[in-house]
Formats: sequence, C-alpha cells, structure tokens
Amino acid sequence: MVLKIALVAAALVAGASAHATFQDLWINGVDYSQSCVRLPQSNNPVTDVTSTDLTCNVSPSASANKCPVSPGDKVTVEMHQQPGDRSCANEAIGGSHYGPINVYMAKVDDATSASGPDAAWFKVSEMGLPSDAPDYWATEVLNDNCGHYTFAVPADIAPGDYLLRAEVVALHVASSEGGAQFYMSCYQLSVGGSGSGSPATVKIPGAYSATDPGILINIYQQLDNYTIPGPDPYESSSPAVASTAYPTTATWNTALQPTATFTTLPPAGATSVGNV
Repeated sequence: MVLKIALVAAALVAGASAHATFQDLWINGVDYSQSCVRLPQSNNPVTDVTSTDLTCNVSPSASANKCPVSPGDKVTVEMHQQPGDRSCANEAIGGSHYGPINVYMAKVDDATSASGPDAAWFKVSEMGLPSDAPDYWATEVLNDNCGHYTFAVPADIAPGDYLLRAEVVALHVASSEGGAQFYMSCYQLSVGGSGSGSPATVKIPGAYSATDPGILINIYQQLDNYTIPGPDPYESSSPAVASTAYPTTATWNTALQPTATFTTLPPAGATSVGNV
C-alpha cells in the first residue's frame, strides 16, 4: 500500500512537467514533419470527454496542406514533449504517463476546413497493454521508439479527404473520474485509390464515457488485461497481452531521426529514411 501511494504521489508531481503533443508525420518512411498537422496550442491534456476539444485539441493551428496517402500505406505519427523537439534523447511522453494509443480517421469534404467534432470517425489502430510481465504500456513502446507509432491505412477505404486523429490516453492519475489525460492531434490527408469500404463510425466527443473501464482505472496494481477505450479498429486488431516481457529494443531507426521540423510538403520522390 505504501508503495502504491508513493507511486501515485510521484505521478502527480511528474504530471505537471511531462505533457506532450503529436507533431510530425511520416508516410512510407518519408518525413512529412509538420506539413499537414493541426498543431495544438500547447502540450497540455484534455480531461473532459464531453468537450469538443477532445477531437483535435484546443484551438489547433490550421494547416494549408493535405498529406497524400494511398490505401495500404504505412503511416507513422510522431510525439514529443516540447514543440519542435525531435530528439530521441528525451522521452516522447514522460512522467509515468502510461496508457494506450488510439488512431482514428474520418472522411470529410475538405480536410483543410473540416470540423473534427462534426466528423464521423472510425478507429484504424490501437495498442493498450502489450505485456503484463511486467505491465508494459503502449506509451512505453512509444518512448522506446523516439515517439513513433506506425500503422497501415486500411486497404479498402474510399478515396477523398480525411482527418487523421492520433491519441494517447495517460492513466497515471485515472483512479478518480476526470483524471485520465487525453493528448491528441489531427492531421489532414488526401487518400487516393479506388476503395469503397464503409466502416462503422463514432462521434468524438461521444465515443468515450468518463467511467469507461479503460478510462477510470487504477494502474498501480497488477493488470492482466486492459480494455482500450473506443470502438474496435477497422481492418486491424489490438496486440494481445503477452505473458512474457515486452522487448524494449527500438524498431524505429533512431540514428536516422531528423532534428529539424518543417511545414511545407516534401518534394515528390523524397527519399525514405524511416522504418516501414
């Protein structure tokens, strides 16, 4: 009991200085940096699951660009604690901010002007608790990989404009209602191809309740399973909880991680340097 109280106290102290934002984007290993992100105004979390801020964060800065992707492409979202910091020397999200990663997409008329709260969202990827020996969270995998999380664009989705929403739910003080911290950013995409898939959708806000078992939870205990908030992902599955220790070796080549950010689309044929 004393240890659990100490861990909670430490999380409360660390929570004030370890916030983060999803800032950069990669497509098939090509760095698109901040060229199509709606960049949040700060690295502070959203805690009200009924607020429209839950969709794309608080008054995010607009982007003039749409990043071009095709069905089946490997897309990587990149998170860091401070604006413009791409260093692998710093944790992507620290301070015991343990929790899941969710990635959503929503088809819209125009990604540069669409309203996130009005959109219809479907989840395309998630990771929660990939190991319980010991408990090891998706955010720890994110930190192992310099803030990078990679997923595949569903192979059959229809062409057009989309918003992409990447989210971490930090659970270090989630044992009381309203304690879970949501960190999210939206990216603007233009999807090619000729698919016709029609996934089931949810509203954000609307997909979560403050009392969902994956949102109202005490993580300072042995957890052998975890219910990731939101719907099941479309055309993908969540990694099963392993009963063996999770490998902490980076799968992202951190030696090739750039240090600079940019806000213009890279030229056609730009060289891939990331892991795909």
